Amino acid sequence: MRICSFLPSATEILFELGLGEYIVGVTHECDYPPEAKSKPRVVVSLIDPSKLTSREIERVVGENYRSGKSTYLVEKESLLKARPDIIFTQKLCDVCAVSGNEVKEAVDVLGYSPKIVSLEPSTLEEILDTILIVGEVTGRETQAREVVNKLRARIEAVRTMVGNEKDRPRVFCLEWLDPPYAAGHWIPEMVDIAGGICGFAKPGQPSFKVSWEEIYEFAPQVIVVMPCGFDIERTLEEIEILNSNEFWYRLPAVRKGHVYLVDANSYFSRSGPRVVEGLEIMARILHPEICDFEIPPDSVLNLRNYNHFQAFLG
Repeated sequence: MRICSFLPSATEILFELGLGEYIVGVTHECDYPPEAKSKPRVVVSLIDPSKLTSREIERVVGENYRSGKSTYLVEKESLLKARPDIIFTQKLCDVCAVSGNEVKEAVDVLGYSPKIVSLEPSTLEEILDTILIVGEVTGRETQAREVVNKLRARIEAVRTMVGNEKDRPRVFCLEWLDPPYAAGHWIPEMVDIAGGICGFAKPGQPSFKVSWEEIYEFAPQVIVVMPCGFDIERTLEEIEILNSNEFWYRLPAVRKGHVYLVDANSYFSRSGPRVVEGLEIMARILHPEICDFEIPPDSVLNLRNYNHFQAFLG
């Protein structure tokens, strides 16, 4: 069995099911678990997000999308060397990963037809379903069911822990900095399970652009900053976008010090097993007094505390 993964979440699922040795190709973004970094890359990005601002990334990706161009490239020579018989890809978001049409065009060079499996979850339950799908395709049904049962138990544990909580704050999840986007897909569901009220997006629906006027009118009591694909360090590079906004310090969450930066790339953006850790992080943010379970180190940062520490350092 020879597997190529064209999206990071599928790579994480494959390793979780003990299939790492069968992976012969991944993308430039497949960085977890660490072993994934040593796998041959068959998909690369045509832009370097580390050298662009959020505004520039949004502009370039948007222009490419409107003109029918891709932001990603399947390296056909690398694909030929990989000789996969299974390819995992997606149709959920052409902005976030190589599109299904481009995959079909790329596999023409192989001279044979590998099995192409498209994973496109938009809710937590559908994320769990993708794990079962990967298990079925690869002959790891038993392992997949075990993983899903454990993840579902953790989800239900959070739901039970905050289920009777009457104090449910208004939560805004910022999925992009400039321009601002409200997080969609599974994020509103995570907020609800974790004991918050997500007043913008609906579960299962795509993320969308919003205005700062709309955010101000919603008056969020908690803001979770989770730019798609960014870790906390990368988000901090552009934090002045928020600090310099005319509406920012008028928001209740900012005035009360309830703004949190999270490692979105690891725990929120990807539709893989670690999204359940993202749910636990969300619950700790919203209800730290009752959600006392451990969360990964460096997975969340209170912005007010960070700003005070930076001021102290001078």
